[in-house]
Amino acid sequence: MKDILSVETMRRSDAATISGGISGKELMYRAGKAIYESVEWKAPVGIVCGVGNNAGDGYVLADLLAKAGTECTLILLEDRFSEDGRYYYDRCLKENGDAVSVRYFEDTDDLSGFATVVDCIFGTGFRGEVKGKAREAVEKINNSGAYVVAVDINSGLNGDSGMVGPGSICVRSDVTVSIGSFKPGHFLNMAKDVMKQKINCDIGIRPIQKPYYLITAEDIKPYFTERSNFSNKGTYGYTAIIGGSRKYSGALRLAAMANAAMRSGAGVVKIGLPNSLYHDLLPLILESTVSPLSDDDGELVFVEEEIKSLISNVKTVAFGMGIGISPEISKCLEYLLKEYTGTLIVDADGLNVLSKLDRELLRRAQGKVVLTPHIKEFERLTGLSKEEILSNPVKHAEDYALDAGVVLLLKGPSTIVTDGVRTYIVDAGCAGMATAGSGDVLSGILSAVCSFMPELISSVNNKNIPDHTLATAIAAFINGKAGEFAQQKTNSISMIAGDTVSCIPEVISGLIYNSDI
Repeated sequence: MKDILSVETMRRSDAATISGGISGKELMYRAGKAIYESVEWKAPVGIVCGVGNNAGDGYVLADLLAKAGTECTLILLEDRFSEDGRYYYDRCLKENGDAVSVRYFEDTDDLSGFATVVDCIFGTGFRGEVKGKAREAVEKINNSGAYVVAVDINSGLNGDSGMVGPGSICVRSDVTVSIGSFKPGHFLNMAKDVMKQKINCDIGIRPIQKPYYLITAEDIKPYFTERSNFSNKGTYGYTAIIGGSRKYSGALRLAAMANAAMRSGAGVVKIGLPNSLYHDLLPLILESTVSPLSDDDGELVFVEEEIKSLISNVKTVAFGMGIGISPEISKCLEYLLKEYTGTLIVDADGLNVLSKLDRELLRRAQGKVVLTPHIKEFERLTGLSKEEILSNPVKHAEDYALDAGVVLLLKGPSTIVTDGVRTYIVDAGCAGMATAGSGDVLSGILSAVCSFMPELISSVNNKNIPDHTLATAIAAFINGKAGEFAQQKTNSISMIAGDTVSCIPEVISGLIYNSDI
């Protein structure tokens, strides 16, 4: 797995590396050289430099480009330098003479004459709004028509949140070359919209604190192999899906979930839904067992014996999709938290009901609880504002998961999965998944994967404790990749959640047969 470091951890790790005997000058040279080796350069190259160490990487890059015979120009926002940056600026000019041109930004009308433009304005420590000359520079980079390379992170983008400050802007890059380790801002929130490609370059900085982890296909392929002939449906787990109401088109949503669960490897899917929807659902799915539950005009009514019977032999329960938020739903959720000993996945209306209950119910839950909120649902769970959450989503997700004793899957352009101790970021997914029913598909996949994967992970890794956190991240990866495949076959506007379901087998085949996905 690839490490992802918060900006503060990266800063401290960098300082520790220097204290350990590798000089700042050496790290700056390694960074510039790594950038140089990561890109196929097209001349002429314009390197737009700020005043810090990020600019210093640009001076090293200019030196290497010039020595390779690539025409390049340094464009300085200010006549100011960091100590190490000054060293490489002076060296670049001394050793390359007229091969490197230097101009000041105020003397630059536009950047359209460059084939490649490099953004070395701000580093990952930038916060707030891009103003003044720097804002003008970002605008000119974005309007240049050139191939844009951002160094470490796109100037103007927050390294921890992947957000642009209110009223601000950031560089839009063709490739972003991260230095040392990826940061959360390379993946979260706005990142996918402003970076077409990301590359990380290891320059010898070792993390001094626990990193977050980026999940890739190579990380999870060991857990996907052909199933044994000497097995049966019970081997792979029974899962129950409880949801639906007449008001929220429950039958269609539950059918999508059930299909997603079956396609993701569940042995048996049992669907518990209001009795009024029973006949609506039957024609939509043939592979699952349908359990009608007591209702009042299409709204579920809690009857303990019915729920007890439904969950008696299942390893996972997915609860809350389109189910409503009545007091009867609250009773049902409280019962599951107090009595169910398997893995309980709470989504959609279940999360809205949960937000009104005492968090102590989560802390004392009998089984393993997985919560799958989007930002608005997470607002309700935490009491935090949207702005607070988006400003540092990983930290808020970790804090909540640790306090409540749950696995939290926070939805977004990239997905955060954490139990408060280990944190995974899943970069799979696409814009076409911003459509009704996508969350239901994820819950269906998650209910299946959590029915057989936690124990499988532990077995492969010779551990004794089922690993629900990694299993949840794997489910998010399958969901995101299936969405990407679906968008490639349709488009980001026409795509629907059912398209994602249809692509689940393609993703799992890629994992089993070790193909590129």
